[in-house]
Amino acid sequence: MEKFLFLSKFLQSPKTVGSITPSSRFLARAMVNPIDWPATESIAELGAGTGIFTRYLHELKHPGCKVMVFERDDNMRNRLESLYPDLYYHDNAVEIYSAMKKHHINQFDYVISGLPFMNFSQELRDAIMEGVEKSLKPGGMFIAFQYSLQMKKQLEQRFNRLDINFVPINIPPAFVYCCQKA
Repeated sequence: MEKFLFLSKFLQSPKTVGSITPSSRFLARAMVNPIDWPATESIAELGAGTGIFTRYLHELKHPGCKVMVFERDDNMRNRLESLYPDLYYHDNAVEIYSAMKKHHINQFDYVISGLPFMNFSQELRDAIMEGVEKSLKPGGMFIAFQYSLQMKKQLEQRFNRLDINFVPINIPPAFVYCCQKA
């Protein structure tokens, strides 16, 4: 059912969904593996889709950790809200900083992203990344997956440290960018 929902959303709006199938559990594990769960107070997820990363965030977070989920598609976001009602939900990743302040979060320890940056204009990419940078605490991490290395140069310019891991067991294979703020 999840794969059918994802495919139908892709066919309706390929520029905002970005893939024909949800991320694999291998990619999901690679995305959440860098997170120091006991020390994490707040996490944001950008582009939650059908929620494979959301499920891991919900399961692995400690009770005091706040998780904010951004998903543009109303149906997908409403579905996630019904599955994980204890998380905070918003529709626009560009508004990450104001949404964080609305929920009395000082800064995020981690921001993870499944957004298809390759499909976005440079202006939209910049707006999202400015919000991410402003929202991350010093030493915080931005973790994103992409299907190409297209974002490497832009991320190297914004972050102190950048590590890239390749996840071949995903359709399509993906790169996980782990970016640490100075």
